[in-house]
Amino acid sequence: MKTIKYLACSVILCLTFQMRSLAQDTTAAKPANPNAPEITFETDMHDYGTIKQGADGSCEFKFKNTGKDPLIINNAKGSCGCTVPTWPKEPILKGQTAVIKVHYDTKRVGAFTKTVTINSNAKTDAKVLTIKGVVEAVP
Repeated sequence: MKTIKYLACSVILCLTFQMRSLAQDTTAAKPANPNAPEITFETDMHDYGTIKQGADGSCEFKFKNTGKDPLIINNAKGSCGCTVPTWPKEPILKGQTAVIKVHYDTKRVGAFTKTVTINSNAKTDAKVLTIKGVVEAVP
């Protein structure tokens, strides 16, 4: 009986180590590209301060491709439907600058902090931008 328990424990341990080794193999990092584009923002936060309900909730995040290869932004997504980003669809060449426009819907009253996640082919493939402020009701 003890032999069967030892055998069962041995089999479980072997399977556990095999599963861990397979999991490590699938999460291996992609090789670094020394020529990869790099997205460098002037700032990654925009503070609206206090703004009136219904005011223009637009802002821009200026960035530059500080890498060597062309930068391609695949997607930009707001953390909710009230935060809508617009990004350049064409490649940004080495040394070029561009902007990501973000519009926040100011019909909601109160403090807010929202994010926009930028996905690209840069060395750091995801970058998070933040907007914050307080919308006060119009009397």
